[in-house]
Amino acid sequence: MAYVLAVSWVAKEGYEAKIREFLQILGEASRQEPGVITYTTHVDPDNPREFFIYEKYHDLSGLEAHQETAHFKEYVLEKAIPLLESRMRRTYADF
Repeated sequence: MAYVLAVSWVAKEGYEAKIREFLQILGEASRQEPGVITYTTHVDPDNPREFFIYEKYHDLSGLEAHQETAHFKEYVLEKAIPLLESRMRRTYADF
């Protein structure tokens, strides 16, 4: 059963370029993971501080493995989250 993670981030004012940089690096690394089907990042064309990340994994173990990678820990937990005004995550499964 495939799993999808839908993530919305709002960067603190003045940090949108840094968040975009982190997401580019994170996306490139994440798409190389064996459990990842797709990993795409988006920015609101009307508000450069708002980002949407769409992640799809073959199964729950792929999602869990992603969250244990060095690039996730570095670019999400250590670098991006402190620069965010808000963060929302929703998980979905195929049926």
